[in-house]
Amino acid sequence: MNTKLTTALSAITLAMLPVLHGHADEFGYAEFNPSQSDFGGVGLIQMPSGRMAREGEFNIGTTYNDEYHHYTVSLQLLPWLESTIRYTLVQDLLYSNDPSFSGDTKYTDKGIDFKVRLLDESYWLPETSIGIRDFGGTGLFDGEFIAANKHVGPFDFTVGVGWGYIGNSGNLTGDKSLSNDCNRNTEYKGKGGSIDFDRWFTGCGAIFGGVEYQTPWQPLRLKAEYDGNDYQSDFPVTRGGIPMTQDSKINYGALYRLGKWGDVRVSYERGNTWTFGLNLNTNFNDLKAIWRDEPAPAYQRQTVMNAGGNDTELSDDDWLLLAQDLHKIAGYDDPAIYATDETVTVVAPQTKYRERAEAHERAATLIANHIPDANEYRLIETSSHQAITETRIDSDKFAKYARNEYFDSNIDDAITVGNPDSPEGRLIAESNKDWNVGVAPTLQQSFGGSENFYMFNIGINAGANYWFSKHIELGGSIYFNLFDNYDKFLYEVPPDGTDLKRVRTLVRQYINDNPVRVNNLQLTWMDRLADNWYAQSYGGYLEMMFGGIGGEVLYRPLDSNWAVGLDANYVIQRDPDSQFGFFKEEMQSSPQDGNYRVQTGAVTGHATVYYQPQWEWLPNTLFKVSAGQYLTEDKGVTIDFSKQFDSGVIAGAFAAITNLSADEFGEGSYNKGFYVSIPFDIMTVKPSTNRATISWLPLSRDGGQMLNRKYELFSITDARYPWYGRKAMN
Repeated sequence: MNTKLTTALSAITLAMLPVLHGHADEFGYAEFNPSQSDFGGVGLIQMPSGRMAREGEFNIGTTYNDEYHHYTVSLQLLPWLESTIRYTLVQDLLYSNDPSFSGDTKYTDKGIDFKVRLLDESYWLPETSIGIRDFGGTGLFDGEFIAANKHVGPFDFTVGVGWGYIGNSGNLTGDKSLSNDCNRNTEYKGKGGSIDFDRWFTGCGAIFGGVEYQTPWQPLRLKAEYDGNDYQSDFPVTRGGIPMTQDSKINYGALYRLGKWGDVRVSYERGNTWTFGLNLNTNFNDLKAIWRDEPAPAYQRQTVMNAGGNDTELSDDDWLLLAQDLHKIAGYDDPAIYATDETVTVVAPQTKYRERAEAHERAATLIANHIPDANEYRLIETSSHQAITETRIDSDKFAKYARNEYFDSNIDDAITVGNPDSPEGRLIAESNKDWNVGVAPTLQQSFGGSENFYMFNIGINAGANYWFSKHIELGGSIYFNLFDNYDKFLYEVPPDGTDLKRVRTLVRQYINDNPVRVNNLQLTWMDRLADNWYAQSYGGYLEMMFGGIGGEVLYRPLDSNWAVGLDANYVIQRDPDSQFGFFKEEMQSSPQDGNYRVQTGAVTGHATVYYQPQWEWLPNTLFKVSAGQYLTEDKGVTIDFSKQFDSGVIAGAFAAITNLSADEFGEGSYNKGFYVSIPFDIMTVKPSTNRATISWLPLSRDGGQMLNRKYELFSITDARYPWYGRKAMN
């Protein structure tokens, strides 16, 4: 069969060569770009490779064959680090043997992979990487590898050594007579999701390898690999008694590129199995905004004197026009303006330009054109009515920059940024934006649950808030549920052995059973206590599931890559059967959910350190480490790591490790999740400082859960050392 298949593929390739050659340029073959494997991540077919994609490459893939349906998300987080999240539906196995718990849901394996580059390719040396597949899963696909790749013309050769799932044939090390996996420990800790370091690089070891051929026709590439696995330890075999015979160690594949946005794959594996796949991709570094923006004003400053020798006074209409221009052209939303004989001060939030230099130049030009005799322009940027930064612009230095009076002129030559002072002079124009009303779509989702692979709800959050002063706000929001499948969320106690207070797993009762619900209604006080110090306190219905009181203090030095905060809250769980009521009894019972416990009052809060490292090998990243007590009264640490790409897209992940054992926590062993934050201005035709965040959780569980607070001071004070609002680098 192998000989016939090889001959057939060779004949097809030879027959296509005249056609393929017609699409090649006169200098030879098309540019080679790494492609995805069946499991997600750059590789051959079943086997990984030592290659890395370009930094920022984001790939969503699906792969289908008779045994497995893989759904993967792969991101080249850093030039040397690839990360992959994978969900696999095992077609021949059910999630559990309890129909009342999981119905006909297929067995779902959740895996996280990473690969680290050790060597860049050079003339003599191959690109070499080490990787871990399924390092926090249940052992279905876990394995480790070291792989090296070298280009030779249109060919990219891979050779590697794999352990675990990747090396189960044992052609290098291991005794297959002991067991199918050479006595590798394939048991997982607790309820899955834990990192089992002790079994890394153990069990069977095998050599694997292959070649990827970029044909002269750019969309088409061909692959062949020598498989390091023998498939005798796969779950369908060991748990379901379903044979996965391997008639050939050679797998063959072809990939057809769909422009720059995706590809389709087909492969013939094990000598008896067809596999099909589809990948969609983009690059987070390359995403760019295409704006229809107000044109930047031309600098036209000139001193105008009246007959008496004094500067001409602006009329009220002129001041109003300046305020409108600052709002519309420079992005300072509904500004307050103060003036003395020497200075003009603008107090407003910046809602339009992540590139603050653009905002500063536009504002300075507008002020200079309207008020030619001011010596200094002060721009006090606010957020939630609190002063965050102050930018002082020397009018004479700005004039020299605007007129290009010297080489290498830069607006920064005229600017000084510091802690904000109180505005000086007469109040000319005042913001009257005490009310704010907004409507926003909402998506909540989780993957890989027992009841259904994908759980979600889509709704609309309609909110309004009123500022009684610069420091006190009353605000609220109502959630309108449009569509969800949480009626299938049948979490019960104790199918996975837990007896925690149901602080998040009651989600069905809040969303599905109450399609219209008061999501938030709270009174908030907020202030800048001193230079670098900010604080807030709040009370009311703080989120969909909890109400109470709380407060936060943040120390954030100006232009510093670190900050420290502390929040503390006393909360009670809201009764889902009442819009405004709370649970009074800890023990609850219902026909559908049985007996369970809820939170009738607890202290929750965290001390948090924020750090944006300046290390060359870890650029544009943020660490957020929080330690404290969670909603179900477990104690621990949440580590949140995020990376920002040139376009401003942020990709991040978090994990909460608490004092709950894996058995107490339940399936998944600990709380974790992933998110992508996308700037509005790369999705729309207007510049904006707003963002949309898409997050997903492997499972909804009760351990390691934080209170969802309306405001976080780190976000509000972002302009002091921008992270969410930093300028695009592309």
